[in-house]
Amino acid sequence: MANSRIEQIIEEIEDYIDTCKGPLLGSGDKIVVNRERMEELLRELRMKTPEEIKRYQKILANKDAIMADAQQKAEAIIAQANIQNQELVNEHEIMQQAYAQANQVIEMATAQAQEILDNATRDANEIRLGAIQYTDDMLANLQTMVSNVVETSNTRYTAMMNNFQEFYNVITSNRAELAPQTAEAVPTEASEE
Repeated sequence: MANSRIEQIIEEIEDYIDTCKGPLLGSGDKIVVNRERMEELLRELRMKTPEEIKRYQKILANKDAIMADAQQKAEAIIAQANIQNQELVNEHEIMQQAYAQANQVIEMATAQAQEILDNATRDANEIRLGAIQYTDDMLANLQTMVSNVVETSNTRYTAMMNNFQEFYNVITSNRAELAPQTAEAVPTEASEE
């Protein structure tokens, strides 16, 4: 950046002072200057100072405006980033909620399926046990009926056999009584022939 005119005038004053000579018998800290030259430099310095100050103020104002604009843009970028971040967070939360709901639905479906399977298994076992019990009851009734039939049949058979035996005995007895007569009657029949 180029030096400002004020800085240049100050440098000129410094250079001018360096060229000035001290008094003959005086101290080394004192010099003799040309009043007109010094006044001219100081006058120009006074004139340029307000201009430079205005220029610096303008630069500072521009700087402030640039800084304010940069600040505004930075804040806008940050705000947009925050919005996007919040949207991402919201999307992430929505995804998490969706996953949680999906898992909950899966768990509920699994639990319901397991409950249906358990109920079906229990019902099937109950039906099987009921069928076994029913069959066993029917077989028990049949067994009782067969047992009664067998017992009744045995009793009737025994009674019948006893009757047959009595008939047999009666027949045998009747034949025995008829036997002597039969023996006599047989030859008569033979002699008649």
